[in-house]
Amino acid sequence: MDFIWTLLFMAVIGALIGGFTNHLAIKMLFRPHEAKYIGSWRLPFTPGLIPKRRDELAVQLGRTVTNYLVTPDVLKNKLLTPEMERKAEAFLQSKIEEYVFHSDKTLHDWLQVAGATDVVEKAERKIDALIDAQLRNARTKLTSGTIEEIVPVEWQEQAKAHIPVMTDFILNRAEQFVDSYEGKVMFQKLINDFLESKGTFGGMLNMLFGDSNSLVEKVQREALKFINAPGTHNLLHSLIDKEFTKLQKRPMEELLAGFKWEELFTSIKAYANKELALNSRLDKTIQEYWPAGSAWTADNLTPKVTQFAFDQAQKQLEQSLKKLKLDEIVKEQVDSFPVSVLEDLVLGISRREFKMITVLGALLGGIIGIVQGLIVLFTNLS
Repeated sequence: MDFIWTLLFMAVIGALIGGFTNHLAIKMLFRPHEAKYIGSWRLPFTPGLIPKRRDELAVQLGRTVTNYLVTPDVLKNKLLTPEMERKAEAFLQSKIEEYVFHSDKTLHDWLQVAGATDVVEKAERKIDALIDAQLRNARTKLTSGTIEEIVPVEWQEQAKAHIPVMTDFILNRAEQFVDSYEGKVMFQKLINDFLESKGTFGGMLNMLFGDSNSLVEKVQREALKFINAPGTHNLLHSLIDKEFTKLQKRPMEELLAGFKWEELFTSIKAYANKELALNSRLDKTIQEYWPAGSAWTADNLTPKVTQFAFDQAQKQLEQSLKKLKLDEIVKEQVDSFPVSVLEDLVLGISRREFKMITVLGALLGGIIGIVQGLIVLFTNLS
């Protein structure tokens, strides 16, 4: 009976020693947080293992994160998947529709968002300046040479080709006028004025030719003969051709000397601004100008933008992770943690396991105590 109590006593003592030893070992992983000194002598095992090796732990954690946890392959497999690409495309398209095509913002508002102010006034000034510059340039070109140099050759040839037609037209109109009542009245007046201007001699001529009506008829017949004569046609054609040639040599500035350029410029600029109507045009939404924009972007723009972004992300992922230097970030963060935070972090994850280690130490200590008691019993028996 005494042996059993002794055996139990040794088992309890062994369990206490084993459990306390493991508990103390676990605590020594973190405690003390700082080195303890007696004078200038640092006590052994201070600080605890993790505080003492925190720099090495930070480096190893950084390497673990970059080499095994956050790697390009892991990110590609988790983030850059076809399903994720479809979700990104749907998200991007929904935001485009929400903020662009279904928005009440006018083009004025979008320009203001982009930082463009007084767009209409600036545009009108630019347009006026552009039109004015072009018109003045055109005026300079029009007035800096002769008609022959300025007017296109085709126009001149076409005009010259109409000289025979013009000659026939003039002669036809002259024939019609001479043979008309108005022509007769004109000839009679001319003859009467001529005879009256000659005084007595005119009266003698009037008596010689008899009635003035007969004289007018004679003059009309002679005038018609003159108009219909081939020589008259050639003469008029030659005169018009010569005058046309002279006209070609005249300076264009002389021909346009009385033209009111400034009034023309003002009218053209006013017309251009009126037709442009920038204020009213910019007061409309994108949807009004582009009703099919949402469908077009969904079919043509969003898929390409999303695919391009994912392709670039895959190409640049490894390089970006290297530039990001995750290992250094992890090391800096771990170095900046208080030791108590690291302790809480580890214990929060492994508290139950540490308790089991303590219990296991107590169990092993109890078993060792029993084994020792049995050894003592068998030794005494022998």
